[in-house]
Amino acid sequence: MIRVVLPTHLQRVANIGREIELKVDGPVTQTAILNALETRYPMLRGTIRSHDTRERRDFVRFFACGEDLSHEFPDAPVPDPVARGIEKFMIVGAMAGG
Repeated sequence: MIRVVLPTHLQRVANIGREIELKVDGPVTQTAILNALETRYPMLRGTIRSHDTRERRDFVRFFACGEDLSHEFPDAPVPDPVARGIEKFMIVGAMAGG
């Protein structure tokens, strides 16, 4: 099981807690995690990535194992500790401003 942490605004949209567990079949990639998340919680479709391009939305970042994975290739494997459920895959709402 993959452990996913969601920001507060997405927790409210999906009416779920901060951390959820997802079953991901096949290679564990960002795309596979997001597909599983959107399948289980369809109300999140379009909130993390674009409906059309499926690209990560601005001001949404992905972190795992102390690394920013936001600019990694979406179909590249996530770090092994995430794939094994030891570490969390964190979806974070980024902030901007001055």
